[in-house]
This record gives sequence, C-alpha cells and structure tokens, in this order.
Amino acid sequence: MKTIAVIGAGTMGNGIAHTFAQHGFTVKLIDISEKSIDKGMNTIAANLDRMIKKGSITEQDKIKTITNIICYTDLEDGAVGADFVIEAATENTELKLNLFKKLNHICSHNIILATNTSSISITQIASVVSHPERVIGMHFMNPVPIMPLVEVIRGYSTSDEVIKIVMELAHKLGKSPVKVHDYPGFVANRILMPMLNEAIETLHHNVAGVIEIDSVMKLGMGHPMGPLQLADFIGLDVCLAILNVLYEGFKNPKYAPCPLLVNMVRAGKLGVKSGEGFYDYTKNKKAEVISNQFLKN
Repeated sequence: MKTIAVIGAGTMGNGIAHTFAQHGFTVKLIDISEKSIDKGMNTIAANLDRMIKKGSITEQDKIKTITNIICYTDLEDGAVGADFVIEAATENTELKLNLFKKLNHICSHNIILATNTSSISITQIASVVSHPERVIGMHFMNPVPIMPLVEVIRGYSTSDEVIKIVMELAHKLGKSPVKVHDYPGFVANRILMPMLNEAIETLHHNVAGVIEIDSVMKLGMGHPMGPLQLADFIGLDVCLAILNVLYEGFKNPKYAPCPLLVNMVRAGKLGVKSGEGFYDYTKNKKAEVISNQFLKN
C-alpha cells in the first residue's frame, strides 16, 4: 500500500492523514468543505511545528510530510486510485452509510474500506457494501500522531486476511493495534464513556465542582487528564453521540446520557472545538462558571 485516502479533515481525519504522511505514505485528504481542508492542513502544520520544537522531527521531515498530502473536495476524485480508504467523518450513522454506499461504487472490490468510527457497528456499515469482508474498523485515539493505540474492529463478515493487513499497517505507523469484536462502543468507549458520563452526573448533582472532580481523578487515580477536561477534549457532542449508541445498543439505563451533557450540547457548549465546555478555552484559562450556570436550570 502506497496511497491512502482519508475521508474527513476534522480532528481525527487530519490526525490520521498526518500520521500516514509522516510515515511516507501518499495521502489523499478528502472533505466536502474547502474551509475544513484548510483548517485541517493548518492543524497538521502546527502539530508538526510542535514536534520540531520538541526535537522529535526536523524541518525537512515537516516538509516531506506536508508534501505527501494531496487535498480533494470531491469524494470520487480523492478515492479513485487509493490502495486503502479510511473514513473519519462525523460520528453519524446515516452519513457513514451514505459514504460507504458511494465508496462501494467508486472503489474496486479488492480495496479495503476502513472506518474510524468510535462506536457505530462495523457490521451495519459493511451491510451497504458488496464484499463486506473488506470492511473493518480502525479506531485511532486522539491525538492520533501521539497516541499508540489503534482498536482494530472485526465486523461480522470481516476476513482474517483483512484483519492481518490492517494490523500490519498499524505497526508500520508505529502504533500498537489491538483486535476487538463489533459490539457498541467496542472496548475503549464502552469503558470510557460511562466513566465520563458519571463524572458529569457527579457535577450535575452538585457533589463537587469541575476542578474538584478532575483533581480527584488526577491526584487519586493517576489519570493524566480529569474526566471533564477529557470530555471537553473529545467533544461533548461526540460523547453524547457515543452514549446514545451505547444506550440504544444495550438498552441499559447505565448508558443514558446525563441531562447536563444533553443541555450543554444543545447550547453549543461542545468543549475545546467551540471554545467552551466544562472549561473556558477562549482566554486559555480554566473556568467553572460555564457548567455551573447549567446547574441552576
């Protein structure tokens, strides 16, 4: 494999594109929005600059990485000729199904179609594709260039050969792939999201404030980042979407999203991406007031 098509230039998509390009692959980065493409490429450049400052790469490495990425706003133009396709669009089932229906017609039947979904069924996505044995989950962690884990998710029809190829591909990226089966939330989010939701419930019931909850988990449990800060980093809308998938998939009330989380997403307080969540990122300082105003409602 030499040419990788990455669909979606958002947080996960640009991180995946960055990682493949840095490891010598030609990357075709696809997004319907020119603005999203520009934002994604600016993020990649900024992340590479941080790596230069840390001494982990050189300026020449940055230039090679950027040069390896070609941008497209048309799905067919970008996907045609790719040796491997990975979708990293918004965590929305209908959107992903529509994309894979299109990829089924664009790509030849021997091309592996991967999805970076964090919770949606690989089997369901594969159901709209001929030769569903070539569809697989390749769930990177954020930030992609840094985090070593890749969940490799086997759908009902995913072949052993495809599993082997994707595991080897992850190793070529310097990642540590872990094979899991296709159930709601897989492993990472099935365990993580209920914890984040419980932290939000703890805040919602006024047991403690944002700083206090995060401090307990960092100082007492050894977490590098508190659960509320982590939820902000992931995106509160993404957390809500994953919890909804878990709740719908298991029909278990323990996965029901906290009303505070629902209200914050409705209000557009999505975390880092919107500038406000449980913390205020607009002035580069932490603040509890944002979430506390929801507690009064």
